[in-house]
Amino acid sequence: MKHHEVFESVPGILRPFKTFIEEQKLAPGDQIVYYGVPGTCTPFVELLAFAVRSIPCEQVFVPVIDTSKARLLTQVTSVGMQVAATPTRIAPKVAVLMGGLAMPNSGVTAKQVSDAVSPHGASLVGICFMSMFKKGGWLETFDFDLLIDATIAPVNVWKEQ
Repeated sequence: MKHHEVFESVPGILRPFKTFIEEQKLAPGDQIVYYGVPGTCTPFVELLAFAVRSIPCEQVFVPVIDTSKARLLTQVTSVGMQVAATPTRIAPKVAVLMGGLAMPNSGVTAKQVSDAVSPHGASLVGICFMSMFKKGGWLETFDFDLLIDATIAPVNVWKEQ
């Protein structure tokens, strides 16, 4: 994989993701399945799902790799994408791994995630912040078709005294 482009801010995450998904030519019934840590990854998954909401496919969030807890992502008018009902199956054409999985406290290893995802033969996308896949050593395990690594720094906080 070679370094392709540098973007900024939230559109810098969403635009290349949307372009990649559009290039996959997904059909109705095809799935994008996001694997991530509940709570911290969920809002980012909802944001990514919103960016590709016009693509006629099913989007699913799997907490870590527990498919029994998977939820469909559906568009809620005036709100955005939200987790909702249980999907009938998990069969990704595109698997999206969120960087929270590579954090030491996620409770899962790169091998466990690979074992869960690789049987599907899906295109593989990694979305992380602060080089989490690199820091966790996951780049040796996964050959991402697309990797988006964003930086959240500095984080400025203002407060009344």
